[in-house]
Amino acid sequence: MEREIIKYPNIHGVSFTDKGIPEVFPPHWHNDAEFLLVMKKGCKYRIDGAVFEGDVGDVILVWPRELHEVLHNPKNGVVFIQFSSYLMESNSDFAAASHFLHECHIIKRADNSELTEKITELFCKIRDIHDKKCYFTETRCKLLVYEILLLIGEFILKEHCNSLRDERFSDRAWDYVRFACSYISEHSAENITQAEVAEKTGLSPYYFSKLFNEYTKMSFPSYLAKIRIQNVINLLANTTRSVTNCALESGFQSTTTFNKLFMEYTGTSPREYRKLLKKNM
Repeated sequence: MEREIIKYPNIHGVSFTDKGIPEVFPPHWHNDAEFLLVMKKGCKYRIDGAVFEGDVGDVILVWPRELHEVLHNPKNGVVFIQFSSYLMESNSDFAAASHFLHECHIIKRADNSELTEKITELFCKIRDIHDKKCYFTETRCKLLVYEILLLIGEFILKEHCNSLRDERFSDRAWDYVRFACSYISEHSAENITQAEVAEKTGLSPYYFSKLFNEYTKMSFPSYLAKIRIQNVINLLANTTRSVTNCALESGFQSTTTFNKLFMEYTGTSPREYRKLLKKNM
């Protein structure tokens, strides 16, 4: 198993590839998302231990930090986009829905032709503008990525709610969790508590904890730590601040706790992570 650092040579945070894609690739993971559009029959991927075989027009989804492997790619068999997890994790809608999104790894054209056709059109638009040198190319590509994420997110949540038909997954419950995720993200550098977020959300601590766990499949401390680690990663990549300052600015009050959580989250120390980033620039 290897960790990969994705390079973004043309546009910061978004990459489109349709050439030189390997026919096989060993198990690996990265902090970025990877969406593949199947162009030829016979594509086979293993994602988190499950094997997915794509037919022409299918969309295969690899979410951030998922272990995946290319078992077989016919020549010119796929095109794919890769994009920084920050696009999702800095957005409270996608942060709240992340658990449900991670349950979906393939959208079959045979079952969802209208959806896959729309995603295909957006892939083509990204391809057309990705390598062009024009004003706001990065913004245009990221807007298209968000369009793809929005289509997929609406599809997944609709399917999930239809299957459960549970009041815990009502529009009102969704608003509570989305507000909480937004509040946590905005105040993650502060010494916030679960009781404080519950109060701001308008729920009792007990009900908030239950609802938050149902949606995110994470406890409040774990979710807060994840947001803080993501902010540290962003600072390590885009500033020259020391590792300690990056941790303190992101809300960590103990370097021991920070180093332990960073290792659990990324599989390496923050200093090694920064070295890998520089090496792959």
